Amino acid sequence: MRTREQGRLWGAAAALAAAAALGCGGSGAKHENVAVQSQARLEAFDSCPALERHLEDEAVRDMRSQLEQSKEQVRRGGGFWYPPMEDVGAPAPSTPSAGGAAGGPQDFTTTNTQVAGVDEPDFVKNDGTRILALSGGRLQLARSWPADQLQTVASLAVEGWPTEMFFEPEKNRVTVLSSVYEQRPVLGIAAPCAMIEGCGGWGDNTTKLTVVDISTLSAPRVVDELYLPGSYQTARRVAGSLRVVLAEPFRWPQGVSFWPQPRDGKAQDKDALLAAFDALEDSNEALIRAQPLSTWVREGWRRRADGSRQDFGLSCGDFHRNTAPTRAGVMTVATVNLDAPEGSVPGRTRLLAEPGVVYATQDALYVASAHWWWWPEPGQQDHTYLHKFSLLDPARATYVATGGVDGYPKDQFSLDEREGVLRIATTVTRRLDPTPQAPWGPTETASRLWTLRQEGGQLAPLGKTAELAPGERVFAARFVGTRGFLVTFRQVDPLFTFDLSDPAHPRTVAELTLPGFSTYLHPLDEGHLLAVGEARDAGGTWQSRALKVSLFDVTDLAHPRELSTQTVGTSSGYSEALYSHKAFNYFPARGLLAIPFSDWTPSGSDPWGTFVSDLRLFSVSVEGGIQARGSLGLRDLYMTYGDAQWSYAWSPWVRRSVMADDFVYAISDAGIRVARQDALTSPLATAPFFLQRP
Repeated sequence: MRTREQGRLWGAAAALAAAAALGCGGSGAKHENVAVQSQARLEAFDSCPALERHLEDEAVRDMRSQLEQSKEQVRRGGGFWYPPMEDVGAPAPSTPSAGGAAGGPQDFTTTNTQVAGVDEPDFVKNDGTRILALSGGRLQLARSWPADQLQTVASLAVEGWPTEMFFEPEKNRVTVLSSVYEQRPVLGIAAPCAMIEGCGGWGDNTTKLTVVDISTLSAPRVVDELYLPGSYQTARRVAGSLRVVLAEPFRWPQGVSFWPQPRDGKAQDKDALLAAFDALEDSNEALIRAQPLSTWVREGWRRRADGSRQDFGLSCGDFHRNTAPTRAGVMTVATVNLDAPEGSVPGRTRLLAEPGVVYATQDALYVASAHWWWWPEPGQQDHTYLHKFSLLDPARATYVATGGVDGYPKDQFSLDEREGVLRIATTVTRRLDPTPQAPWGPTETASRLWTLRQEGGQLAPLGKTAELAPGERVFAARFVGTRGFLVTFRQVDPLFTFDLSDPAHPRTVAELTLPGFSTYLHPLDEGHLLAVGEARDAGGTWQSRALKVSLFDVTDLAHPRELSTQTVGTSSGYSEALYSHKAFNYFPARGLLAIPFSDWTPSGSDPWGTFVSDLRLFSVSVEGGIQARGSLGLRDLYMTYGDAQWSYAWSPWVRRSVMADDFVYAISDAGIRVARQDALTSPLATAPFFLQRP
């Protein structure tokens, strides 16, 4: 069980130091909010001592911020207690299609990505004849063509917990990204081993890249293993260069605590507790400033083929600090050039801040980082610093510029670059005067679209729209050429259209209001959008909720129209496509949309009697709208774990799909099933995954 103290360390810990003008911390330092910086930039460190001192200053300021806010709760009459530790198939076609059963399908779908030429990782990859999946801690390899001969032929155990991968079919190369924990001493918790999840203590999260040769599909072979410090956030691939974004929280030294001792569970005298907080701040600072640089940052390494270790070393010049206050930790943009000579060290550009939304083109990668406020107070509003890194060097991401906008983007589709102009949609949240019900101040929201252009080392403001949809938040965004589209939501679903042909003067053109909301917008062409989201009635009630697929005509920006819709399932229905564009699979060659779907409406004595786990297929066209084509079920394919004494099994949701010529494949964590698109209820073949070594 994670203790509350652990939650404080890893959840609330790591607010970045304010600008250098605030001083170096300490009990006598004056801590005030720093205004948004209009000329923010990243600065590299010129020495390791300078890096070490800055990291210590950050840690001290972050620690004091947390404890001061806890003290404020005590002053207000609440919170002066000590948290207890325990809280703390149809027949195959008679003749093969063009490409033939022997050679592969003529058309097939791959991972749904945002930018052409920029690959995105996922836990399912394919090349028309092979489907690869990560399940049960293993890389599962299936031969998928001819469709009626679908079978899983091998699996490979992957160290740690694999989450995503890249697949380069032409090189028969797979790169699996997994999380590996390296143990280190318990941080700041004096407690018996049993109360902190074992005597080994906490672990530092390391991201491992396992490079696998699958030239022989039935005999995958590991050819390289790299260990990069930090939690995996996301990655992109252009040609043979992988850009991996990692995040590390502060590695608090032994003895640092975020609540005064002892934890006896009894109410305390308020004045005595406030004094204990003051003493704790000073003792924590002494511990922090006594640490060497190795406490704060890690190097990374490679396991060679012979089992020996190659350390990557530490270059303090790789680190940059933001001149504006942002939340802290260490963010790394690591470049792994898979085509580089054997033994090459990854290039790393590291920023002392938390990473946020990441967007990439073939030439540049943008990382959003939120402005950090030392203390909540009326008048504050969200602000995002945008850092641009050049990807022209296949061996390293190079920092080039920083800019900022009010608000914060929802996801990668809130950003888009065209002809040197960055377009970004944000939700702006402002803090109002406090009320008895909201002592830190209630908030209000609005949405806005911004444009920026690089000028030297700055992403300079170019244009912006007026604020839109007060009281609502951005739920989906998409940019198509010189057009922009934005969905916000509170009780109804406004679809806003924008004319961005003049980047210096982005213009809101129209608003289409419908019940419910969309969470993902997919362009069919410049004049039509396919969307997935939720339907609601006019009152927005949960009982009226259902999954919804919509087709919008935006040919005339001034008069957007909803051409066609399909609702799916009950109020308990769910699809991963609602929140992951990689689960949304549109096949232009056949005009088909596939989305994974699950539902559950318990009734009678069999609570699983109405459990649904399938793939829903729709035909899509401007002329015919959206038409349901049926479903390919996978409910009967179970995952089973255990041994001779006990076992348990469950039916996982369908999560991904592949379409190839006339066939559709449904994929869950348990395996793959294929059917013809016109005979979904008569599957051709099913391939369970290997959950044990075959």
